[in-house]
Amino acid sequence: MALAAATSMALIGIAAPANSAPPEGPGQGSCKTFDDPQWNGWTDHAELGSTLRSIESSSKGRVAVRQIGTTKQGRELWSARVGTGKRVLMVQSAIHGNERTGTEALIGILRDLGTSNDAATQQLLSSVTLVALPMVNPDGGELNRRMNVVPWDQVVADYPQLAGAPRAWYHGLNGDGIDLPGFDLNRDFNPRLDYVPQPGDLPGQQAGAGFFLSPESRAIRDTYVALRDEFGAVDAVVDLHHMGPCERTTGGPQDGKLISVSLDYPPLGVNDGAAYQAEYPLLDQDKSRRYALAVARGIQSSYGSQSPLAGVGRYFHPDAREYAGQGRSAFALNGSATVLFEVRGQQDDLGQKQHGMLIQSVRTGVESLIGAMASGEVDRLNGGEFFGLPDYGWESSSD
Repeated sequence: MALAAATSMALIGIAAPANSAPPEGPGQGSCKTFDDPQWNGWTDHAELGSTLRSIESSSKGRVAVRQIGTTKQGRELWSARVGTGKRVLMVQSAIHGNERTGTEALIGILRDLGTSNDAATQQLLSSVTLVALPMVNPDGGELNRRMNVVPWDQVVADYPQLAGAPRAWYHGLNGDGIDLPGFDLNRDFNPRLDYVPQPGDLPGQQAGAGFFLSPESRAIRDTYVALRDEFGAVDAVVDLHHMGPCERTTGGPQDGKLISVSLDYPPLGVNDGAAYQAEYPLLDQDKSRRYALAVARGIQSSYGSQSPLAGVGRYFHPDAREYAGQGRSAFALNGSATVLFEVRGQQDDLGQKQHGMLIQSVRTGVESLIGAMASGEVDRLNGGEFFGLPDYGWESSSD
């Protein structure tokens, strides 16, 4: 199986063979976009619940599935946990509802970890506990849009103290051409994990913390806090996203190659988040860069240089970029390594033709990190080498 082969090599420090990449299919090496893509093949919310229960059953309890919350439109938020190791990795996907490849990648990983009995998989399971949140914005996903669906009056109903306060800056009255209000959920986090919304904090600002105004962000936060209480710390949090379809790496042997995955550590402003260090002494930006580097090294070693999957680089991250309200920033300020994945292309850009390639890119990266955590390789890397990854000609972002 793919996971066993890749992780067994990672555990003993041997790169996967260059020909392990699937053959390049039509369009995989291009950024051709589609105005009316085909949607068949993507897991919707109803299918996700039944698929996770099926994985739980076939794993004979190795994978534990539970509901961690409910959206305002009544859809369940699911988590799936596998492994018994002391090192904890939490991976969330589809916080932007139209960014779906992470969901498919996590389903595949859970299925393999739940049923494989080879030695490499058993070592992973005894070393790492993986908690996957495969679809944390299902309301947005059903509409194929970035935002969730939450009217402001429902926020006030949850928090009556906010009556008369201005709406949070990241709450919109419509999004992606759909006339329904909601949040960019990836701005709704606060490093004070017990924060309760206060009217004087609204509307807030882009560089500041969020307010936990949506049930989805609270469910993610509560999952993180429960793991921290159980294990003492959450080693790492991975956030799976999409970016524009046509960015190309600049410099080095991969110059001009379409990027497959770009990676980032927390965007906390100038001097590597120095302004946060006094209040949040657990912040360790170098740790986040080591974990991101482990992902990059795993992808690079798994595919030959000519594969469209091999183009991995650094996400757009100027020194002044500051998003304390993103989950990856909030959890990093609490001591976890956090890694942003931005896989190339939204589904509505690339459609079905690159479906398998995009999923494989994400899956290889997550599996590489699991293997590096299990072997301890992630602790031995030099985080400064993260800056040696290719940059790219930035056009658009979506994190």
